[in-house]
Amino acid sequence: MSEQATLEKNKKNLWGGGRSPFNVSWGKMYMWFFLVSDAFTFSSLIIAYGVLRHRFAETWPKANDVFTHFPFVEGHVPLAYVGLMTFILIMSSVTMVLAVDAGHKRNNKSVITWMILTVIGGFMFLGSQAWEWYHFIHGTEHGAYVMTDGTLARHPFDEHHHVVENTLVLSDGQTITGAAAQKLMEESPKFHGANLVRNEYGNPLFADFFFFITGFHGFHVFSGVMINIIILINVLNGVYVRRGHYEQVEKAGLYWHFVDLVWVFVFTFFYLV
Repeated sequence: MSEQATLEKNKKNLWGGGRSPFNVSWGKMYMWFFLVSDAFTFSSLIIAYGVLRHRFAETWPKANDVFTHFPFVEGHVPLAYVGLMTFILIMSSVTMVLAVDAGHKRNNKSVITWMILTVIGGFMFLGSQAWEWYHFIHGTEHGAYVMTDGTLARHPFDEHHHVVENTLVLSDGQTITGAAAQKLMEESPKFHGANLVRNEYGNPLFADFFFFITGFHGFHVFSGVMINIIILINVLNGVYVRRGHYEQVEKAGLYWHFVDLVWVFVFTFFYLV
């Protein structure tokens, strides 16, 4: 057989429909297509966040001054709770890995155990995110002062996270102190927390991106939890035992690991940098 004929035969074997050229099922292939396209969406949001943060650096809030609450702990504990949230999500990714591994070993009982733990971890993360949203919307006891033009003036914090008295930072980054600051505090109403229009902590774009990026990711986590529950029900009913494989668990695992990886980037660029 000539070299050209051999090449044509190999092409036919690879692309003739009887065998995947990447040695994966069509379900896994399409899951990867979806994850890559979704990664572009999250990348665009994070890039937009970085650009606007650089553009308004003088009025952009510091995460250490915003996310300081921790359940049953008095005082400020910067980023501790979001760190706990991240740990919970990473551990749920570990339990998903163990569920997939148990599926490869055809150990139905272990798949059930690890899937239950993964679902619990997902619900814990969602509950933690709701708690964080509540405190972000509710705001601090200090609040910010609404000036006549609708913009806000707020107290700055020192290195120990204490409010600097008789000092205000205006929306353009300008600082006023003494009698002028005292007069502004006396004449201006207070605003607490954050929404899509105003933000006690600084530039309102910070709140816009916070709600959209963390909310969009939270929707992905919620979707993943629902998918995992459906997979768990199938495992309990022995569906994959009858099929002879646990590929559905593996595909759900791909999505869950993607959600975990995205949060690592959100945590890094939104909270740490």
